[in-house]
Amino acid sequence: MIKSIIRVLDKLEKQSQLEKTRKVDVARENRMLAITKDTGIFFHALLMANGAQSALELGTSTGYSTLHITRAMLQHSRKPKITTIEKNPSKIRRARRNFEHAGVSKFINISQGHITDALGRIPRKPTFDFVLIDADKENVKKYFDLTLPRLKVGGIIATDNMLYPKKYRRIMNNYAKYIAEKPNVWTRTFSIGNGEEITIKVK
Repeated sequence: MIKSIIRVLDKLEKQSQLEKTRKVDVARENRMLAITKDTGIFFHALLMANGAQSALELGTSTGYSTLHITRAMLQHSRKPKITTIEKNPSKIRRARRNFEHAGVSKFINISQGHITDALGRIPRKPTFDFVLIDADKENVKKYFDLTLPRLKVGGIIATDNMLYPKKYRRIMNNYAKYIAEKPNVWTRTFSIGNGEEITIKVK
């Protein structure tokens, strides 16, 4: 199974590079807009370290980051549980195919729709060991506030695009200041990939 995941990840990395270098013409709404490879490796290390067995992802895209999360969790869990939220039907179809080809569909629940609506269907109790916020930046504070109660103590929230693209930097700087004021978290910005905010729930 791990080998199948790696094969699909390799294919998606090539597609992402083609899109980033404009060697293929893809409409914006269908672009992968995925995390970087080194970010995926970084998440793998985090998930291995905290023994994560359940994860929530806001923004599935075509499933690249989902597969990195699943691969890491399979190192120490036979039945990892990943919930991922995406509103674009085309991307959901592509993600499903990628999960099937990787042999991990049984571990992943895709919730289609707007993030706030989808989160409303998830019980407001500590359920997840890891959360990835990689969706529209305008609502990033709201997404953080909605996911924090659903995160276990010792769990991690990773937020992508803290540094790049630059057009979001003011929003993301405000976001970093906002969560730094929370009394029950430890948080830092890391210059990995497009910039990652790593937030640990401490109580």
